[in-house]
Amino acid sequence: MKTAIIDYDAGNLANVVRAAERAGLSVEVTRNPEVIRSAKSLILPGVGAMKDAMEHLDGYGLSGLIREEVKNGKKLAGICLGMQALYEVSEENGHIPALGLLPGRIVHFPEGKLKVPHMGWNELVIHRPHEVLEGLPLHSYVYFVHSYYKTPGDTEDVIASADYGVTVPAVVGKDNVLGFQFHPEKSGSVGMAIWDRLAKWFMK
Repeated sequence: MKTAIIDYDAGNLANVVRAAERAGLSVEVTRNPEVIRSAKSLILPGVGAMKDAMEHLDGYGLSGLIREEVKNGKKLAGICLGMQALYEVSEENGHIPALGLLPGRIVHFPEGKLKVPHMGWNELVIHRPHEVLEGLPLHSYVYFVHSYYKTPGDTEDVIASADYGVTVPAVVGKDNVLGFQFHPEKSGSVGMAIWDRLAKWFMK
């Protein structure tokens, strides 16, 4: 069965498709509700602004559909902006309600203290075991590009974090929902190892 990569006009999907296929997933880029309903698992990628992302998801009728499919037990992985959309609200461009699949807020990095966006390689600090991170090398580095992050950073949904003057939740999840603040598809061999494990998690 296919993995549906949800297309809501939020970034270049080509790298995500290539990485998913290299990991052995059969994927389809789509916003077709019937394809999404029939898929075994879902990927919500994303680059850009939360306001635009949620307007597109709502406008295509995908927000409620994603919530429904997750409620029914379908596995979902969000990447970068797609991870941030898993939470309740983003402070980007004001107060933007998001999908509300996980509890928490998306906030801007503190002003004046850090170079923003957080761009480049940073080390993963693993807080609790999860199969998508199993067996990764110690001091694994992954590639980030973002100006907003999830807070608080010490809740049960935070699987791994990175330090960027504040605790940045880097891998989050609960039950059938996972999120990656970094880009696994741009994170070299570590990222590919994560894709391989994600594919196995999806196919269970």
